[in-house]
Amino acid sequence: MSHPPSTLEVSTAPARPGPIRAVVFDLDGVVVDSSAVMRAAFSVAYAEVVGPGPAPFEEYNKHMGRYFPDIMRLMGLPLEMEEPFVRESYRLAHQVPLFPGVRETLEELSERGIRMAVATGKSGPRARSLLDLLGVLHLFDHVIGSDEVPRPKPAPDIVLRALELLGMPPHQAMMVGDAITDLTSGRDAGVTTVATTWHGGDVEDLLAAAPDLVAHKPEELLAHCPAVPAT
Repeated sequence: MSHPPSTLEVSTAPARPGPIRAVVFDLDGVVVDSSAVMRAAFSVAYAEVVGPGPAPFEEYNKHMGRYFPDIMRLMGLPLEMEEPFVRESYRLAHQVPLFPGVRETLEELSERGIRMAVATGKSGPRARSLLDLLGVLHLFDHVIGSDEVPRPKPAPDIVLRALELLGMPPHQAMMVGDAITDLTSGRDAGVTTVATTWHGGDVEDLLAAAPDLVAHKPEELLAHCPAVPAT
């Protein structure tokens, strides 16, 4: 499915009023390209806990954005898979890159005075450790994991917590994600929702979820985030 690499594309749903002063990012598939490492970690965890045979990573991938224990429940897999999955994820973390253009976009948003947070399906410690390893943790005001809110995505709790910590009202914030769970969480929190497509793969279902905006490259987020006026 090809997309023009132009400016931020408006979907059929109207965008909420701005100006945008805060951006809440999902992590995997948006900020970091972690698919290969997650596949490897999932395969090891499956082999250790379940046994031989192909690990159903494609089904796991369909639930991306959710908290790992929730995915295990949805797939009917043992919760004991979490320990080896987390262990392998930490061991292979050095193989996870930022998506092209992400670092520059984060730096420019920071320069413009935009407040930023991460709201991820990962646990908070794992997310902060990975972002620190990549040298971008300091660009985020807050990094919130699914283990740090009462209800993980698709509930709005994690986005609402980000807004609370950032001190921002919903109408001045947007949620940037690559999964329907991100869009649902952001929409129910009352923020502008942005679907990203740079993670690759089939995004038809994501776009069918009617995000407020669609971005095909990280840099396109800048079009909706003008510099915050000096006070």
